[in-house]
Amino acid sequence: MTDLMVEARGLTKRFGQTQALAGLDLEAAAGAVLGVLGPNGAGKTTAVRILTTLTLPDGGTARVAGLDPVREPDAVRRTIGVAAQSATLDDALTGRQNLVLVGELGRMPGRAARDRAAELLDAFELLDAADRTVRTYSGGMRRRLDLAASLMTRPPVLFLDEPTTGLDPTSRQRVWAAVRGLVRDGVTVLLTTQYLDEADQLASRIAIVDRGRVVADDTPHRLKRLIGGATLELRLDPGSSGQSVAAAREVLRPLVDGPFQVLDEGRHLRAPVDETAGVVARVVRRLDEHGIEIEDVAIHQPSLDDVFMRLTGGPEAVAEPEERVA
Repeated sequence: MTDLMVEARGLTKRFGQTQALAGLDLEAAAGAVLGVLGPNGAGKTTAVRILTTLTLPDGGTARVAGLDPVREPDAVRRTIGVAAQSATLDDALTGRQNLVLVGELGRMPGRAARDRAAELLDAFELLDAADRTVRTYSGGMRRRLDLAASLMTRPPVLFLDEPTTGLDPTSRQRVWAAVRGLVRDGVTVLLTTQYLDEADQLASRIAIVDRGRVVADDTPHRLKRLIGGATLELRLDPGSSGQSVAAAREVLRPLVDGPFQVLDEGRHLRAPVDETAGVVARVVRRLDEHGIEIEDVAIHQPSLDDVFMRLTGGPEAVAEPEERVA
């Protein structure tokens, strides 16, 4: 059986009248990325705060690298790295000084801290800015420095709480590359994110959290299969008549694997398909042969967005309980 570096069993936590966690279970395997998704207020950050010793649970148990965050908080802190939603950097210090300070606080000898800081500044493409004060850094540079700081003591377990929120596409790609490199080195990563494409790109397993519980936990591929296979999406020409819609459904029936849904006053047709190779070309050819004009045709593969919407009903614009009471 694969060793587990992060485990949570039946975690509960209440803030006043708000039940932030209602029996949450999580597992992160050694050397893998566990993506934790959920609407705002679902309990993701509360779970991370418990696992990183910042909040005590009301009930349930947790283990991080075999250690209990409640009974062995100091040992857990020496074992983990954390990049929280808000960067924990000193604006008055340079990037290099920030990293060395973190290392020394983690009981690294001065020379070792300086060498490790130089290594991380290089890895995160920050060497050119290493001796500038952090107040001059862009948002993407600050986020990369914060991630580097979380790695100063070479932790075997890293918690990333929405690490790329607000970053531009280039900075996001750099953070993604850094995370992939960490996993190759054997680091276990627990990643919370609002970006479903980010979880799809990085996570080997995804837990979807809603109302303080995990409502689905599997590989990205298997989660997508929960809502079925590929779908043919067809939009007829705006001038199409009801007769054209009926004709299109009849002509295309041999190419699909189930009944058509008719949307948008009849112009938009949707049906499941079993085989996707060459389907679009055959659809266009058949419709052209029967004089049926179309505006667009495509194959829609199920995505994590579809899974997320199916399981949670979509994001809710509310604050996480722990953010209101911290």
